[in-house]
Amino acid sequence: MNRPALSRPAPIDLRRLAPPVRRVLPWALAALLVSLALVLQVSLFGAFAWHGVVPDLVLLVVVAAALVRGSEFGIVLGFASGLLLDLAPPADHLAGRWALALLVVGYVAGRVREVTDEQGATLRLPTALASGVACSAVGGSVFALTGLVLRDPAMAMDGLVEPLVASVVWDVLLTAAVVPPVMLAFRRLDRVSRLGGAAG
Repeated sequence: MNRPALSRPAPIDLRRLAPPVRRVLPWALAALLVSLALVLQVSLFGAFAWHGVVPDLVLLVVVAAALVRGSEFGIVLGFASGLLLDLAPPADHLAGRWALALLVVGYVAGRVREVTDEQGATLRLPTALASGVACSAVGGSVFALTGLVLRDPAMAMDGLVEPLVASVVWDVLLTAAVVPPVMLAFRRLDRVSRLGGAAG
């Protein structure tokens, strides 16, 4: 007796999804990438801490997303990602410090994208990499300065230099490995969404 052949399910065509679903997709992609970066940052990369500082993978994901999606997306993603960092073990600081730092990072990176668009230019790879390094310095500075202001933990001004330098060095080393592929993922998703909107 011949059994009927099982048909494979058709692949999902993102271009045919309803507009509300397409609007949610960037946030879903951001949540996935931030979650993956957070797990790697607090587990695997914890073994490579230098001066007590681990690579800021979550920060780099926020930078890359904001460079593609703009400052509004970057602010919201930065704040949410920072809160996750504040609450994720082994957090030993007041909650809200990373949320503020990554909010600022998301805004700065998003403005780089918007200013580039206003000038009619294309955001090229060297600019994206330089933005990642600059945003690392900005984010690390905001986090360190809020710790100084809030005395969390109490430290002298000279105690801020080594952790900040270590953070920037880590992010310089990892920017080229993290920022371009994350930007590519968001750009491809945006391209598919635009094609779907044109087809609709």
